[in-house]
Order: sequence, then structure tokens, then C-alpha cells
Amino acid sequence: MRRGVRIAVDVGDVRIGVAASDPHGLIATPVETVPAGKRDLARILEIVAEYEGIEVVVGLPRSLSGKEGAAAAKARAFADRLVRALDPAIGVRLVDERLSTVTATRGLQASGVKAKKARGVIDQAAAIVILQNALEIERGSGRPPGLAVRSAAAGSVSDSERPTA
Repeated sequence: MRRGVRIAVDVGDVRIGVAASDPHGLIATPVETVPAGKRDLARILEIVAEYEGIEVVVGLPRSLSGKEGAAAAKARAFADRLVRALDPAIGVRLVDERLSTVTATRGLQASGVKAKKARGVIDQAAAIVILQNALEIERGSGRPPGLAVRSAAAGSVSDSERPTA
């Protein structure tokens, strides 16, 4: 298992949930919910710098059958923007996030969080689910999870890599 803080983002149309791991990659915790819009990328970059992240994990929404739709295209576009803006030493990876919001919603309901309050934290909770899954995949396989988004020069996702999730 690599050492260093990983940052996860759950990209949505209105909000972007952000979570971070501890330096040992054992547990994911909530960071904040960033409003989607003109300053979203700048704020994510600030968070990566503040937490000294070594990698950003972007949730890739797929259907249960594995197909990608408009939401996946938005996540890929956001990952591309990230890789172009980040220091090349900081990796960006796309990780399958199927059912992360469902899992997060159930977890919040089980802990007694009311629906109105849940709206403000559901994106962070989904980012936690995405990151915790990525950490578990890496612990189990010994390899970074998902698909690497290539350097700003290439500006693309490496689909030739075998995804681990």
C-alpha cells in the first residue's frame, strides 16, 4: 500500500463531494461539499494542496450493466481538467462508483440523519464510499485502483490499463 493522502471527489451537477484518506490509506473522512461551478476546480486544487494529496480519485458513475452515460462523461471531463491543472506528480484516477450514493444515503438514514440535513452531506458521504472502496481495492490487489488519467500533455484516460474496479 502506498503511503500518502488520497482525495476523492464525487462530481455532481450541483455539488461536488470531497473526502480524504489518512496518510496510511486506512480510512476515508469527509472534507467538504464544493458548489459545482466556476470555482469548483480551484477549490479542489486548494484542498489537494492543503491535505498534501498524492492522488485524486474521481468517481466514475456507471450503470449496473457497466455502461456510461452523461454523468460519466462529466466525471471524465472533470478528471481531465484536474490532471491538466495539478502538478504532474499528483495522480488522477477514475474509479467505478456504482451505487455509492445509494450506499451513502442508506448509511445516513441508518445513523438517523434527517432528509433535509442529508442533502448537504450526501455528496461528502458518497465521496467517502468511493474513496474507501478505492483504498480497499489497493490494499487487496497491491495496485492503484481504477483507471489512470494521463498527463496534461496526453489529456486522456488510459483505457488500456486493466481496471481493478
